[in-house]
Amino acid sequence: MAEQQLSAHPRAHSVVRQSAGGVTQISDYQPKRYTIIGDHLTQHHDLSLTAIGLGAHIQSLPDGAAVDIRTLAGKFHEGRDRIAAALRELEDHGYLKRVRERTPEGRIVTRTLSYNVPGATGTRRAAEPVTSVTEPVVERPTLPAPEHAVRPPAATTPPPPPSSVTTPTAPPPLPEPNTPAPQLHRTAAALLAELRRDDERLLLAERDVRRLAPGVAAWLERGAAPDAVRRTLAVGLPPNLRHPAALLAHRLTAQLPPPLPTAKARSRPAPLQNCGGCDRAFRAPRPGLCRDCREAQQARTRVAA
Repeated sequence: MAEQQLSAHPRAHSVVRQSAGGVTQISDYQPKRYTIIGDHLTQHHDLSLTAIGLGAHIQSLPDGAAVDIRTLAGKFHEGRDRIAAALRELEDHGYLKRVRERTPEGRIVTRTLSYNVPGATGTRRAAEPVTSVTEPVVERPTLPAPEHAVRPPAATTPPPPPSSVTTPTAPPPLPEPNTPAPQLHRTAAALLAELRRDDERLLLAERDVRRLAPGVAAWLERGAAPDAVRRTLAVGLPPNLRHPAALLAHRLTAQLPPPLPTAKARSRPAPLQNCGGCDRAFRAPRPGLCRDCREAQQARTRVAA
């Protein structure tokens, strides 16, 4: 028996791509236990490294795995606050969606939907077997068209109705202080960072604190006390709060208080003067006679006249 010749080359176990500088990729073949993750996640410019790593970890988990804050904090060393902030980042950018559902037993549970592509609407389905059936091809003769055949008019497609979708309007800009005041901005940033002490759902990212600080500074410039601003922002939150930064921006804009009215300067009273006739003290801008002495002098003048 002749020796069998293999026409296909064996699969390379590792591939090294040399580069002039920077990183050198060493890719090893993985026959199983690997996850395909898009570069749009691993190279996302608006997500933090914690959110990118957490998103890759969640996409590698099987269906039904627990991804709540307590479970993830038990696996990693980032702590609950950083994990909660990373989950909100992934939810804001469309990689996660948390849905509250009621079980047949009456319990309320949270189901987390993980999207490997933001905005995808498809669901994961198992591959179905495809049966290939070969049918015989029957060739039919083509008949020539009659000479005076009348062709039917081409079907016209009615124009589509005008779109009723309205373009959403951009939210109004955040208020800003009239004069630059670095101390007000520092106080505003500290106030926003401490809102999580009132409600843990108000844990804001650093970029959100920088974006909202001018709005809080405008409130402080108008005479609002820091405690009053904090109560306005942290009281009466909705039970299903999902975007705390957007809610705070709306409250800072919609509930902006008016400036305090300027107090009118009171006029100072005239100084005390000593009357030149009776030596009695009276108020007048310049020295002279009091009212009684003036009236007496005017009466003597009329009599003399």
